Amino acid sequence: MQTKLTLRLDDSLIRRAKKMANRRGKSVSQMVSDYFSSLESSKDSPELSPLTQSMLGSLKGKKVSEQDYMSYLEKKHS
Repeated sequence: MQTKLTLRLDDSLIRRAKKMANRRGKSVSQMVSDYFSSLESSKDSPELSPLTQSMLGSLKGKKVSEQDYMSYLEKKHS
């Protein structure tokens, strides 16, 4: 069963949320629902930023060592 919920937010935040929802092809209600669902599903794991979460598993199956990372940093900063 779905129930209506009223949120009081700053006008500019509402405008930004509507634009973001439109770009994603979702309603603001669906984005809020997704957000709360993600909080519930991650309660047993440490909190990660959305950017970090999006990167999880990106190196799965790859052989990357700490030395590879150090070499990358040396090249980047030289």
